Amino acid sequence: MGFENVEHELHKRRSSRNLGVGLVLAAFIAIVFGLTVVKVTRGGLAPAQLQQQRGN
Repeated sequence: MGFENVEHELHKRRSSRNLGVGLVLAAFIAIVFGLTVVKVTRGGLAPAQLQQQRGN
């Protein structure tokens, strides 16, 4: 019956928008992960340990 697999312009715009949203989401996740790694490696999540070292 000869149906052509033609992608409509709306699908092209939607896929490019989805790609953009995905890249923004991936960048946000990378930033949060990076900040978490830096905070953990510098010991920023352990205020109770600082109090124990001071003798409180």
